[in-house]
Amino acid sequence: MGNDSPSRKENVDDHYPVHTAHQVSNDSWFQVGILLSMGVNSAYALGYSGTIMVPLGWIGGVVGLILSTIVSLYASILTAKLHEVGGKRHIRYRDLAGHLYGRTAYLLVWALQYANLFLINIGYIIMAGSALKAFYLLFRDDHQLKLPHFIAIAGFACVLFAIATPHLSALRVWLGVSSLCLLLYLCIAFVLSLEDGMKAPPRDYSIPGSEVNRIFATIGAVGNLVFAFNTGMIPEIQATVRPPVIENMLKALFFQFTVGVVPLHAVTYIGYWAYGSSASSYLLNNVHGPVWLKGVAHMSAFIQSIITLHIFASPTYEFLDTTYGIKGSALAPRNIAFRLVVRGGYLVLTTFLSALLSFLGDFMSLTGAISTFPLTFVLPNHMYLIARKNKLSSLQKS
Repeated sequence: MGNDSPSRKENVDDHYPVHTAHQVSNDSWFQVGILLSMGVNSAYALGYSGTIMVPLGWIGGVVGLILSTIVSLYASILTAKLHEVGGKRHIRYRDLAGHLYGRTAYLLVWALQYANLFLINIGYIIMAGSALKAFYLLFRDDHQLKLPHFIAIAGFACVLFAIATPHLSALRVWLGVSSLCLLLYLCIAFVLSLEDGMKAPPRDYSIPGSEVNRIFATIGAVGNLVFAFNTGMIPEIQATVRPPVIENMLKALFFQFTVGVVPLHAVTYIGYWAYGSSASSYLLNNVHGPVWLKGVAHMSAFIQSIITLHIFASPTYEFLDTTYGIKGSALAPRNIAFRLVVRGGYLVLTTFLSALLSFLGDFMSLTGAISTFPLTFVLPNHMYLIARKNKLSSLQKS
C-alpha cells in the first residue's frame, strides 16, 4: 500500500468525488458531540461489565478502558485534522485514504469500512431484539417467542425508521429522544446495580474459566475495548459540522471523550462491582427492582438502539443515494419508494444475519478485532504521518 505519484492521486480524487449534494454542513459542535456521545453510550454500554471487566478483572479492565479512551481520542483528533488535505475537503474515510495512498487503498478502506458498519448494524439489531425480549420476559416467561422473533420485530422497526429519516442531519429531532432513552437505561442500570451491590454478600471477582478459556476471553475483551470507542466514520460525521469545521469537530470530540464517556465508565464499573464475575453481557438481566422500572429501561434500550443504528448506517445510505442519483425532496414519492425498497432490503438482510448470529458479546469482540482495530488505531496514525510528514514535531516523528 505504498504512495502513488501525485498524478495518480489526482486521478483517484477525480474518479471518486469528495463532494456530494447530500452533505449539509450546518450542525453545531454540541449537536455533533451529543451524537458521538450517543454512539459511545449506546445500549452496548450495558454489556461491558460482563464482556470487558469479567475477563480482565479490576486492574486489567479499568486500565484497559482508560487507555482505550485516550488512544481513541488521539486517533479521532488525528483524523479530524485531516479534513482538508491537498486543498480538498475529504468527507468520507475512503476518500481520504484514496487521496493519500491511491486507488487500491481507496477500495480496501471502502470495503473495510462498510464491512465494519454492516457488522455494527447487525449488532444493534441484536441488541434491540435482546432488549425487547427482556421486556417481554418481565410479563410473560412462557418461552413462546425466542430471540430471533424479537430480532425480526426490531428489524421491522429499523426499516420504518430508515424510511422516515432520510439523512444524518435529519436526526436532529431524534437526538433528544435518544438522549432521554440513554439517560433512562443508564441511570436505572446504575441505581439498581448500586442497590443490589449494597445488599449482596461479598462477590467473586476472580477471572472465571480454565487457562485456555481465559486466554480467549482476554482476546475477546481486547476486541470489546476497541469496539467500545468505534471511530471508523469520523470524516462522514465531520462533513455535517458547520465552519470552522476542524475546530468545531475537535470541540465535539473533546465533549465526547470527557463528559460523554462518564456514563459508560460509571455503569461498567458499578455493574462489575455489584455482580462480580457473574455480570451479564446485558447488565439489565442482572438487576433486581420494580418490574415497571426495568421495563422502562428495556424499552429505552430498544428505542435508543434503533436510533443509533441509523448513525452507523448513514454512510451506507448515503452511498446508495449517491449511486442511484437520489436528489430533491425527501418526501418525493420516488425518494420514499427508493428508501422503502433499497434501505428496506438492506435492513432485511441485516436482520436475517442478526437472527443467525445472536451471540452479542462474541459478536462485539469479533467486530472490534476484525474491522474496528485497523480503522480506529492503525490508519489514523499512518495517514497523519503521510499527510503531515513535513510538519511533524520531533516527538511525533519518533
